[in-house]
Amino acid sequence: MNVLDKTQAFAEKLLIHDLPKAYLYHNINHTKRVVSSAEEILENTEIDPELKQVILVSAWLHDLGYTVSHDNHEEKSVEIATNFLKDINQSENFITAVTKCIRATKMDNTPESLEEKIIRDADSGHFASEEFSKTSELLRQELQRLGIENYNTGEWRGENIDILSNTHKYYTKYAIQHWSEKKEENLMELIKKDNKFEKKLHKEKVKAKYKAKYKNENPERSIQTLFRITLRNHLKLSDIADTKANILLSVNAIIISLALSNIIPKLDNPSNQHLMIPTLVLVIFGVASIILSIMSTKPNVTSGEFSKEEVKQRKVNILFFGNFHKMKFEDYLWGIKQITGDKDYVYEALTKDLYYLGIVLERKYKLLRITYTVFLLGIIISVMSFIFAFYLM
Repeated sequence: MNVLDKTQAFAEKLLIHDLPKAYLYHNINHTKRVVSSAEEILENTEIDPELKQVILVSAWLHDLGYTVSHDNHEEKSVEIATNFLKDINQSENFITAVTKCIRATKMDNTPESLEEKIIRDADSGHFASEEFSKTSELLRQELQRLGIENYNTGEWRGENIDILSNTHKYYTKYAIQHWSEKKEENLMELIKKDNKFEKKLHKEKVKAKYKAKYKNENPERSIQTLFRITLRNHLKLSDIADTKANILLSVNAIIISLALSNIIPKLDNPSNQHLMIPTLVLVIFGVASIILSIMSTKPNVTSGEFSKEEVKQRKVNILFFGNFHKMKFEDYLWGIKQITGDKDYVYEALTKDLYYLGIVLERKYKLLRITYTVFLLGIIISVMSFIFAFYLM
């Protein structure tokens, strides 16, 4: 087994078994990407075979320091690489060349030799990759899991833009010619996303500011909510009153129908004469309940038109259909414009509508109370009359 095969086996063993699970980016997959990128550059670069071996060995060993610590991992990688290469009897010159290449992967170091430039470009080959956004996200998640940095997506995008535009550059001829263009595309994609994000964020801030200002400077919203809820409650109460009246109307109609069809035809028989008065009481109270139920639901429509003078003097509620149903549309539109042109007039019109709805509700529920009382008395008196009639029989 040659030195490269031994190095690969050693690196894979450490990265698979000894590396903490929190390393989502700096793991065996990243190392393989760096090796692959190094091989791509080497295939298109004239270089001594021994230096080629140095570069590939360095690619396999450059991130093994993460198995010990995230801090100063390059030096940890140098220590691991040195001990390993000594164990497999590599020369001091070979070991020195490898350690220089590993140190060259540190972002604030400037590579000097060709082999250092190749390993440095290979380590940042993902900047020119189709999978750049995915690998970049893995690095963000890794930093978060390790408790080093907790960037949100917008902040991380800004960090990447800064690195690609200001910090990073390729050193080898091959990387400059073949990777720079894709790197620029990835940078432009980040900038476009960042611009969209900034515009969206700006809109949200303006919207939130406007909403807050509108809420603070427009207390009328609470007044509008008051009118809306109160009017809705009045309409619900009116609907409930109509439902109750319809129930009473239906029940009494059924009682009278049964009395007329079953009891009254039998009153001709002298033996049934004692049922005359109880039946009459039942029918009379039933008819009274029906009349009161009808009265409670009977609509009260007014004249159906109003004059301009009444609108100007605010003496008419033009929101109620009974006050405008006979008018021409042009005249009614004029009246509406008079209201909407004056905020105080709008609230006054709503108040009038609410007030008159309340009066209608008072009348309905008053008649309903009387109707229920009459119905209850009718049932009680009718039952007592039937009992008394059968007792005297």
